[in-house]
Amino acid sequence: MAANHPPLSHNQLEVLRRYDTCTLSNAIELLNLRPRNEGFITGTATCRFPCLPAVLGYAVTGRIHAAMPPVKGRCYFEHTDWWRYLASVPAPQIVVIQDVDSTPGSGALVGEAHARISQALGSVAYVTNGAVRDLPAIEAIGFQLFSGNVSVSHGYAHIVDFGSPVQIGGLRISSGDLLHGDLHGVHLIPLDAASQLERAAEEVLRGDRDIAALTETKFSMERLEAKLQGRGNIHL
Repeated sequence: MAANHPPLSHNQLEVLRRYDTCTLSNAIELLNLRPRNEGFITGTATCRFPCLPAVLGYAVTGRIHAAMPPVKGRCYFEHTDWWRYLASVPAPQIVVIQDVDSTPGSGALVGEAHARISQALGSVAYVTNGAVRDLPAIEAIGFQLFSGNVSVSHGYAHIVDFGSPVQIGGLRISSGDLLHGDLHGVHLIPLDAASQLERAAEEVLRGDRDIAALTETKFSMERLEAKLQGRGNIHL
């Protein structure tokens, strides 16, 4: 959990999760909570299951190597300390793993077994700049994946440390940060402003509906200019 901030209630989490990432991103812009080019992952974590609904959860961070053998152990998911740490973070969690190899993605930490264990412990998604595998089996259990690439093999994927901040696609993520993701990508939800986001998101959606209505019936430049001049917060 982010420092000095209690977990949100189940109802608060569900309210935010029902919005897509673009709507909540626009809501964050509307509240002027951060620069518009910050707060989201760029380029290195593609959504693997675009048809699954949006996910929302608290980050659980770690780092892996996949291009070299682990110091000890033979199995990619036998790190019991990692599982205990994951279970210590309030659910729902989103596992965030930085592949720190010089060329990330040479092997996949997360396959079906890792995804099933993570889900059983309360996780809803996995985010990495590295690789994932076993896509059909993982999609079938409704566990979302965001990754830099896919791999046929685990390679030597193994966790080297966990609990410290990681960097994925230009976004610094700490354990306990609230993340929101869907087919568009992953962004960070400012916990301090979570209670304001529903109102702002509904304002964004009203603007979208206004534009839809404008374009569907007797559209003209005159009507468009009148609408834009009358509202300052329409999000195109």
